[in-house]
Amino acid sequence: MLVACLIALPVALWLGHLGKGGALAVNISNIGRAIPTLALLALLSLTPLREHGETPTLIALVLFAIPPVLTNAYIGMREADRAVVEAARGMGMSGGQVFLRVELPLAFPLLMTGIRSAAVQTVATATLAAIPGGGGLGRVITAGFNLQNTSQVVAGALLVAALALLVEGLLVLVAHWADPMRHRRTGGTGTETDGGAGAAASGGTESGGGTGAGAEPAAAAA
Repeated sequence: MLVACLIALPVALWLGHLGKGGALAVNISNIGRAIPTLALLALLSLTPLREHGETPTLIALVLFAIPPVLTNAYIGMREADRAVVEAARGMGMSGGQVFLRVELPLAFPLLMTGIRSAAVQTVATATLAAIPGGGGLGRVITAGFNLQNTSQVVAGALLVAALALLVEGLLVLVAHWADPMRHRRTGGTGTETDGGAGAAASGGTESGGGTGAGAEPAAAAA
């Protein structure tokens, strides 16, 4: 997952920020979803990579995890409220500031959804690595099939399911506590304010200064 994120996130976030070439990158990455994971594992296990231990399995899982991470991160960037983004640019923010302080926080929930989906799928799919001779929890299941031991097969399946649910739960907590917009999404009126509240607050501060300046002459006249 770490390797997949290191590959997919920079590409998706940068293309989402630019708004160019992202659709092509997403479509190319989604081609990987059409390739059966078991077939890819089998093909990689027939290459010289099989001499390097679990390398074929790791490559297959990385390729399998990239599409959901890349797709969700790109869509999250593109679905950031354009009015808020343009307001940030109008306030004089540079491209980097808009990316870090506006677009990325707004895209964070969908970005984490992609990571969570990829992580759970990777855990569940890793069991297939045992079929072409790889390692992992799948060995428990395949050994159970070979021994015609139903209890062992069920135990292995339950273990994989429990691990997938654990990963899902942990990433949900991480997404909640690491969300830079968490307080704004749940605070105040209870409605999602996103970056618009920040932009409005900044604008309000400037206008507030003008009001204060006008109040002094009024007080003097009184």
